[in-house]
Amino acid sequence: MKYLLAICALGLNALYAPSLLAQEAWKKIESGVTVELRGLSVVNRNVAWASGAKGTVLRTVDGESWDDVSVHRSQPDAAKLDFRDIQAFDKLTAIAMSAGPGVASTMYKTTDGGVHWERLIVNGEETGFWDAIDFWDAQHGVVFGDPVRGQFQMLRTDDGGKTWTNVAQDGGQLQALANEGAFAASGTCVAVWGKQDVWFATGGAEKTRVFHSSDRGLTWTQAETPLPAGAPPKGLFSVAFADAQTGFAVGGDYQKAKAEGVNAVKSMDGGKTWQAAAALPVGFLSVVTVVPGQAVFVVGGLAGSGVSRDGGAHWQVLSDTPLNALAFVDAVHGWAVGPKGLVMKYAGPRLSK
Repeated sequence: MKYLLAICALGLNALYAPSLLAQEAWKKIESGVTVELRGLSVVNRNVAWASGAKGTVLRTVDGESWDDVSVHRSQPDAAKLDFRDIQAFDKLTAIAMSAGPGVASTMYKTTDGGVHWERLIVNGEETGFWDAIDFWDAQHGVVFGDPVRGQFQMLRTDDGGKTWTNVAQDGGQLQALANEGAFAASGTCVAVWGKQDVWFATGGAEKTRVFHSSDRGLTWTQAETPLPAGAPPKGLFSVAFADAQTGFAVGGDYQKAKAEGVNAVKSMDGGKTWQAAAALPVGFLSVVTVVPGQAVFVVGGLAGSGVSRDGGAHWQVLSDTPLNALAFVDAVHGWAVGPKGLVMKYAGPRLSK
């Protein structure tokens, strides 16, 4: 969506575990840049990629130091693009997606660690605005965007990004409500799981919704959620599933970073129904992710970051440092990125049940 960030939560303190603020869970790492970072893809404990404004892409291959492998180094026209999402497959291969109106939404791919970047596709819709990408594997993935002619953009690739097919159909299942859109705040408003499932979350309209496809985007269902919307800066910003049934989505109002209220919803039936949840920290959350192999959800945003080890029933605050995106490869190895070139490495206790 053309709008960006958000925050909220229920004041049920009895449900919350103690904070870890006294033991800072993140270690700040020198990134070498000062631009806003929003895209993050963690491959393994040593390899991760990040992306952001002014054509910026960063990479680590040792789990500590980060190198500037920005798209604009080999593609000067990309210097003005804002890469809101990135999908990495290994230390050499990644696809970076920029967000913006029309041709400002573009994808580039590298297969040599960022030395060279090839432009894959440009958004051919003048009113289009891509929000996020995600991949099931190195060949199969989707790019998701704001409505064009009343329908959400959803393109699918089966060849690693070389070609893309529009799965939206006129008057079909991707029809948007008035003022409904998505948020390119962390590259996580769309999420895949397994080999076929994909979900995306929305905001801005009179109600928030989560859409689901179990056949890689060919057919869709949608469900309303209790998280408030009704205005351009409000809604769901991120969605993640621990398995085919257990999901979590977060958001709020990006203009009110510390506001109280509902900032999360959860589903135990694959996204068919959603219930309000009280995530910590209280306030706007732009990202939720799953610790692989664990039913553990980690959330983050301008309000800070927190973790639930029991499907969202109880929460611990990890940090009050504002961030945009985070991701984990296992229960002890994770990264976060945020404003002014912020890069952090997880340094807290094991995030497992």
